Amino acid sequence: MAVDVLCEVSNCVYWANGNKCDADQIYVISHTGKEADNQKETDCNTFEPEQ
Repeated sequence: MAVDVLCEVSNCVYWANGNKCDADQIYVISHTGKEADNQKETDCNTFEPEQ
């Protein structure tokens, strides 16, 4: 697993200084089923907004 996962979504509860992701796990999903042809067809399902 990658040591450094970068994220620019600063309103996520897992966002940390230096645009790092502090989540224990990252869950990426595809909009089109099990396979994606490009990054625009994916989303980070780990995202949780800060409150």
